[in-house]
Order: sequence, then C-alpha cells, then structure tokens
Amino acid sequence: MPEAPKSNYTLPLLLSLFLALGLYFGGLLSHGFSNNTEKAADVQKLEDILDLLENRYVDKVDKDRVFEETISEMLHKLDPHSNYIASKDMAAVNESIEGEFGGIGVRFLLLRDTICITNIIGGSPSEMAGVKAGDKIIEIEGKSVVGKKITNEKVMQKLKGLAGTKVKFKVIRGKKYKLFSLQRGAIPLETITCAYMLNATTGYILIDQFSVPTARDFNIAASRLKEMGMTKLVLDLRNNGGGVLTAATDIADEFLKEGLIMLKTKGRKSGEQIYKSNSGGLLENTKTVVLINAYSASASEILAGALQDNDRAIIVGRRSFGKGLVQEDRLLRDGSNLRITIARYYTPSGRCIQRPYNGKYEDYMVDEERFSNNELYVQDKRLLADSLKFKTLKGRFVYGGGGIQPDVFVPFDSSGTSFYLTSLQFSGAFTAFSFDYVSAKRNVWKDAKSFNEQFIVDEILSRKFINFAAIDFKVALNEKEYQHSRNNIAKILKAEIARQIWTEEGFYRTINPLDNELNTALKELK
Repeated sequence: MPEAPKSNYTLPLLLSLFLALGLYFGGLLSHGFSNNTEKAADVQKLEDILDLLENRYVDKVDKDRVFEETISEMLHKLDPHSNYIASKDMAAVNESIEGEFGGIGVRFLLLRDTICITNIIGGSPSEMAGVKAGDKIIEIEGKSVVGKKITNEKVMQKLKGLAGTKVKFKVIRGKKYKLFSLQRGAIPLETITCAYMLNATTGYILIDQFSVPTARDFNIAASRLKEMGMTKLVLDLRNNGGGVLTAATDIADEFLKEGLIMLKTKGRKSGEQIYKSNSGGLLENTKTVVLINAYSASASEILAGALQDNDRAIIVGRRSFGKGLVQEDRLLRDGSNLRITIARYYTPSGRCIQRPYNGKYEDYMVDEERFSNNELYVQDKRLLADSLKFKTLKGRFVYGGGGIQPDVFVPFDSSGTSFYLTSLQFSGAFTAFSFDYVSAKRNVWKDAKSFNEQFIVDEILSRKFINFAAIDFKVALNEKEYQHSRNNIAKILKAEIARQIWTEEGFYRTINPLDNELNTALKELK
C-alpha cells in the first residue's frame, strides 16, 4: 500500500495536538500556577510529550519549530498582540525599536538578478567612499552575488553587520569596475519619511513608524519647517503601524499646553499610569490636521487620540486599526523574547480603542468585517452610537468601540483602479523601469520642484513602460483596463521616477497634489 503524503496528515495532527497544549498552558497563564510543585509537574508533562513525539512519532518532528508555533498559538488565545519572538528574529526587532542598524548606507533593488543601488544615505560610509546611485553590486567578499539565487534577505545579511566591522564589494559603473572596502557604520532608520512645505504656510510631515529617535527627528523636521514659515501642519500617520509608545507621547507633548492628559494605561499588575504634557511645546499654536487610515495603529492611535481629545487637531481619513493594548518585552534565557500585554491604554477622554477580539487571530488581523461593511466608502454608523460617545476637552463628541474615528471621513478613492494596475504595482515594474530610466537622466533635473512642473509622462513613455512590464515582468497588457487606469499609471510612474532621484520626498512631492485625503486636510486648514 503506498505511503500517504506526509503533508496531508502529519502537520495538521501535530498542530492540533500542540494547539490543545497551547490552550492548556494558556489557561495556566490566565489563572496562574497554584504553587511551585504544580508548575514543575506541568512543565515536566510538556517535556515528556515533546520527547515522546521526537523519539516515537511516525515522522520526523522539528521540535523547536512546532514548540515555537505552539507558544504563539497559546498567546494569541489570550489577545492578538501578545507574541513570541524567536532569537533569530530579535536583531530585526531591536533595529526597529532603536531606530538604527549596522550597515554601509545604501538603498537597493534586485533588478534582472542584480543588486542595483538606488540611493545613498547622507553621511553614510558609502557616501564618504564615493559609492553612487546607479552602481550595481556584482561581488561581496570576493563572491559573486549575481543570479536568481540572490534575495533581498541574503543581500542584507551580507551588507549589514556590527558597526566598525568591514565589508568588501565590487560594483560595475557604466563599463568600469570599482572595488570598495568600507567600515560599516550606524545607519539610522528614517522613521520621518519626509518633511516639506506644501505651500507658503503649511508644512507636511509623514511618520512611517515610531522608534526611539522618532521624537527627536520629528522636532528637527518641525523646527526646520517653522523656520521656513510653517504656521499650519498636515501630520500623516497613514499606514503607520506604531512602535515605541514614548515616541508618540513625546510628539503629542509638542502640540499641548502644560498639564493636559495625553494617555492613560491600566493593567492588573502594572496599575494606572497617566502621561501628562509638559510646558514649552514646539507646536502649541500650530493649526494641525492628522491623516489616518485602517493601517494606522498603536502609537499612531495614541498620538491621534491625544490630539483629538484635547481639541488640538482635526482627524481626517478613515477609522484607524484599533490596537489599544500595551506590551512589555521580556528576554528569555535562549535569547528569544516574550512580548506580553500588560495594560490597556485609554485616550484622554477615556476611550479604549481596542477592537473586539474573539480569539481568531487571522480574522482579527485581516478585519474582513470592515470591508464587508463597505467601510472604505461609507462611515460605519453603528460605531457612532450614543453608547460609544465620549467628550473632548471642549465638549465635542468622539467615539470609542474600536479605532480612532475621524472627524472628517474621506472615502477611499477607487477612480482609475483596475486589476491591471494592481498587477503592475505588485510586480515591481514601476520601480525597475524608473531605475533604468533615471540611470541615463539622473542629472537632468535640478530639483523636485522643477521636475514636477516640467516633466510629463506622455503616451509614448507610458507605452514604453507597459511594454517593459509585459516583457520583463510578465504583466500582460489589458488594453481596456489600461485606458481606464492610464492617468493613475502616469501619476505613479512620475512619482517613482522622482523617488529614484530624490528618495521619498521626491515621491511624495509628486504624488501628494493628487491625494484626496491630503487635499481635504488642506481645506480644513483654511
């Protein structure tokens, strides 16, 4: 009799077993161990089961992998944001928190199986050594890095390392080869994606995430814009998934007069903690609009909620994600990390904006109900019920029940969208074509302002792009959908070309004038 495929039976059985174990130990976490003897017996039981599976189970068991998956399943039965982080993933986690990593200071993309440098970070080892945008890395430490086996992860593994360590790599520039030997430096993660003036009086700051240096970098950006004449601000928190809580409260403090509540946290063991503003905020008199959407979460919601409840900003966009739980990191003996929820946070008006959770992690993260309720286009009136009302400092009504509700709802702009456009975006064709295009024209435009005013993506260039996408990225042309989306295609292509030359600020300077939510924010600031 032929052997049944292992993938059909083995994994589900193991996962079922370990899920049951997870539920069991989840219950122990919820109610606590009665004494050390009971704790020791339960731990020993788990070890006995793991040993039996490893030694006697019909198929080979990756005990470590299944055990780690079990821990995550166990934690997700308690709440959606408690999590287990394996030791191998801790370096990346620490980088996002600390806001820097050891590296050479380049941005790159993989194009035709080659590492293509798109931008050089200012002040980095690469800039000081003369590495240039457009260079293509072909060797690292004497070994070829050209070919289909190379991945983004492998490139970063080779180029990143402890600050002070050295790395050698060879590039091709035009038809010439250049060898570089660099000492890695501390490279900042740029959480302030861009900051510039939208007009003579209105500044724009986009925060990508919240790490330790974010508040400092925000102050630098805001101070620079104030020197340029900023009296009004659009603060863009769309797609910002959060990060370090104190970075959010430190930024909120810059908008608020002394002694105002920014945030409360309450936990069974951690007690109640109240965060209040200090005196001397940089932006206390700056009229502000905050942009949010369904992917604005955690620290983004803390900042938006603090400004909304204290009547310091108008919130524009769509309901935020709804993460109102505070986590604490605990390092385990093997270098892994337990990120466990220790408190709920409440906005100044008393709102806990955590969304309801039924124990189904995947459903919670996808939040299909939001889409089934057509919330992209119409504000969900059920979340504006009297039972969910709270009052701001000046008596305006705001709403709890899950996420930050905007003061001004802006429906998602679906005009010009199509499956063909989505396919182009996910394929990477825009970035690749822009890199090739800019390689020969990098020094043609003086600045992003003149580029925006003078450069036009005409039909000839658009056709070159879609032919490129069809040949190099296998995105077959759909003429009907192309005609429907041609304006959006031209808009995105122009912005991506600008990004290749002036990084993120170039992209947003180009794309923002056509952004409905941003234009609504500007109307609110008049």
